[in-house]
Amino acid sequence: MKPRSFMGCRIKAFRRRELPVRTERCAMEPPGTAGAPGAAGRPWDEAKAFYDNLTPKKKPKSPKPENAITIAVSSRALFRMEEEQKIYNEQGVEAYVKYQLDHENEPFLPGAAFPFVKALEAVNTQLRELYPDSEELFDIVLMTNNHAQVGVRLINSINHYDLFIERFCMTGGNSPIGYLKAYHTNLYLSSDAEKVSGAIEEGIAAATIFSPSKDLEVSEKQLRVAFDGDAVLFSDESEQIVKAHGLDMFFEHEKAHENNPLAQGPLKGFLEALGKLQKKFYSKGLRMECPIRTYLVTARSAASSGARALKTLRSWGLETDEALFLAGAPKGPLLKKIRPHIFFDDQMFHVEGAKEMGAIAAHVPYGVAQKHKRPLQEKQPQNSK
Repeated sequence: MKPRSFMGCRIKAFRRRELPVRTERCAMEPPGTAGAPGAAGRPWDEAKAFYDNLTPKKKPKSPKPENAITIAVSSRALFRMEEEQKIYNEQGVEAYVKYQLDHENEPFLPGAAFPFVKALEAVNTQLRELYPDSEELFDIVLMTNNHAQVGVRLINSINHYDLFIERFCMTGGNSPIGYLKAYHTNLYLSSDAEKVSGAIEEGIAAATIFSPSKDLEVSEKQLRVAFDGDAVLFSDESEQIVKAHGLDMFFEHEKAHENNPLAQGPLKGFLEALGKLQKKFYSKGLRMECPIRTYLVTARSAASSGARALKTLRSWGLETDEALFLAGAPKGPLLKKIRPHIFFDDQMFHVEGAKEMGAIAAHVPYGVAQKHKRPLQEKQPQNSK
């Protein structure tokens, strides 16, 4: 055969030669594949799993804020930062920042909101399996007035615990409240009561979260959220009657207005968002396996004032999985049985009772109860997170 030319280059013809067949197994060849005795009978899944483990796992894509249920969490709610806060209070901001930089490779310990955030991510995992293209998911935002230099330690801690938190807002000493609406926040959790009150005043669902007095194991597969009724899911209309006129007048008022829905309270929108995600599981025939469970835990009496609460939820097209009417009995023992990832109440008396039983509780500073007996809480310093 004569040499051929192509684009001015001479290409020599060559004869096709048979290459020797390799009989040894490549060092990267997974066990049970070609070359090993009995490989033909091994499942392909074994080889696929081997190569999958060689490839770094990709994190899921963050949903667009307008499509997601956004949970804004402060750094001191997510992590325990008592030592760091003490340094700030006693030595000032420069010593605080230096300490954080010197310890930025040491992850923070989990805080009060940590189990709640982990449960949100567990729900997201199941939603992504059922609806791969949907952005109706929980989206966690770290909302803190920490300085940006502290961000490295926060990022290291988030990666250490394998949390999926991609959105940060670090305001460098200024209040983050003004950013909550920009982030489309559905719920704001903080350890700073003053900032929570500011969020409530802006019409944003918010609560001051507290660490329990003792550890109580919570579910890793099911998100459990418990709500008080009046001044949390509902307005404080009925509580105003109690404060002004006593229980007897309250019972008469509720009976007379049984078919008149109560106005909404600050956490109604969050219950609505949870219900929306629950229905995505119901539509797949997974009502009994739904990884979200909600509870109404109220001091109301079922016989004398319970009907109005349930009819109000029905009028909104909402429901809770369980409704517990305690008729004034302590809530702590039932919360110990429920083991919620978070319990919302407008009265510190019930929050303290939950804490004593090991339940994670959050105070909603809304309604007439705050005016009659404001909880004794330390004024937080400017740089509290």
